[in-house]
Amino acid sequence: MMQIEAALTEHGVSPEDIDKAKSYQARAGGSLEKILLNMGSFSEELLPSVYAHLLNAPLLTQGQRDDWQPPESSADLPLQFLQKHDWLLFACPEGKPVQLLTFSPLNWDVLQYLTHEEIDYQLIITSEADYSLVSLKLNDSKAIASESGELSDVEEERLREMASEAPTVNLLNSLITRALRMNASDMHVEPKGNRYRVRFRVDGVLHDIDTLPPRLQLPIISRLKILSGMDIAEKRRPQDGKIEMRIANIDLDIRVSALPVNQGESMVMRFLRKDSLRYDLTALGLADDTADMIQQDLARTAGVILLTGPTGSGKTTTLYSFLNDINSEDVKIVTLEDPVEYQLPGLSQVQVRPEIGFDFSAGLRSIVRQDPDVIMVGEIRDRETCQIAMQAALTGHLVFSTVHTNDAPSAYTRLLDLDVEEFLLNAALISIIAQRLVRKLCPHCAAPSSEADQLVSRYDLEPLAQRFGLQEINLKQTVGCEHCANTGYSGRIAVLEYLRCDDQIRTIPKDDQFLSAAKAHNKAQGGRDLLEDGLLKAMAGETTIEEVLRVCG
Repeated sequence: MMQIEAALTEHGVSPEDIDKAKSYQARAGGSLEKILLNMGSFSEELLPSVYAHLLNAPLLTQGQRDDWQPPESSADLPLQFLQKHDWLLFACPEGKPVQLLTFSPLNWDVLQYLTHEEIDYQLIITSEADYSLVSLKLNDSKAIASESGELSDVEEERLREMASEAPTVNLLNSLITRALRMNASDMHVEPKGNRYRVRFRVDGVLHDIDTLPPRLQLPIISRLKILSGMDIAEKRRPQDGKIEMRIANIDLDIRVSALPVNQGESMVMRFLRKDSLRYDLTALGLADDTADMIQQDLARTAGVILLTGPTGSGKTTTLYSFLNDINSEDVKIVTLEDPVEYQLPGLSQVQVRPEIGFDFSAGLRSIVRQDPDVIMVGEIRDRETCQIAMQAALTGHLVFSTVHTNDAPSAYTRLLDLDVEEFLLNAALISIIAQRLVRKLCPHCAAPSSEADQLVSRYDLEPLAQRFGLQEINLKQTVGCEHCANTGYSGRIAVLEYLRCDDQIRTIPKDDQFLSAAKAHNKAQGGRDLLEDGLLKAMAGETTIEEVLRVCG
């Protein structure tokens, strides 16, 4: 049998950490692998693989977990004794060793018993969360379902009990840990048929990850509601909540949304991780010419800079990067947000509370009286907020905000639809930046495109490359490896359309011809739209044409 130290080393644990853990073990006792786990030397997800490697035993598959039923025969084994030590009888194949399932295969009491009784067995290793799911099928507890959507006091209390039981807690913690390991931004738990499926959004794309057994559907939903401060008895109306927790050595804020759907409730969790964000303009992947123009805008002391794009296009991160770039001791920056997602040192960040009448317009009026140099308004949603923001810019403030439009010129149309005077927009706006996020190619496995010539011809890329001085077209394609979970992509970069609100833009009439005239002017000034910026990044080998077309096509 391999030594546990060797198995841990082969799974990436450093010899230095093992020495530290052995020193602690000599003083305080405990298992070496659990000490290293608490030290953060390796992921809890790797522990079953370590045990499987150490003992040359198979790992439990998802199919085995979902399809398992308790064996009819007990094989004359002390089942309660085994379960007390986190082992259970998995199968009794005729004429073959009994199969025993555990997440704690080095338990001395069980191993000693099996050896003493000369029991011929095969070990199957699993995680604690999956062990809980399997062992749950040994119990007689039943899921609670209420056709009316209302729960009695007894049913609600039972749900609370089930939500705090080990199978529920272990499974939810395991799912959140897996999401963090995959750098997921969101986790979706939603009904599909007679089960709930779990999906992670990684780099903007949803991936099927797992399914919840029927008996754990309501307990998982209830636990999420309890942790986020929702009413677990309310199943007919949408609810929102927030969870603050520390898991896998990561401080985490989770925004939770519950939405009643036809077959149950859809729960969506957005992960806000302070350790994973870089509020740095260089991290956005801006082209040199665009970065230079944005730096000129950030040097201004008054005016409005707008970001546009749909939800999830990275507008907030870009705004924070702008603010971080100009943040200094001699500048007062006040933000008005809904919600305040991340804390930035040196900024005064304010949370709007519409339920008490403190909305964006009321908050903005108060902020102006705080003598700020820079103001950031999370979103312009109404005429009053827009007018106050524009007037603040005209009185010597640099203002950042967002609107929801498809491209940069359309921001004018959107603000005019809010009945804001055209002269106010012309006087206050500095620039408008439309943004999308595209996935970056994995640097470890990306390969030259096998269809490069056809793609260059199909999308007429040579004139675009010549127009922007690109010396070489370097199209690449996805391959997939262990570093990118076989997706071919790792991380995201911004695709931008930058429109400077210069004198020419101000003089163009804001009628039904404005959009085409503004786009023509921007192109004449060396600008590009979202699709062109994305194609330039694809030609530079940063992403693929397929990804650009998916986002900007």
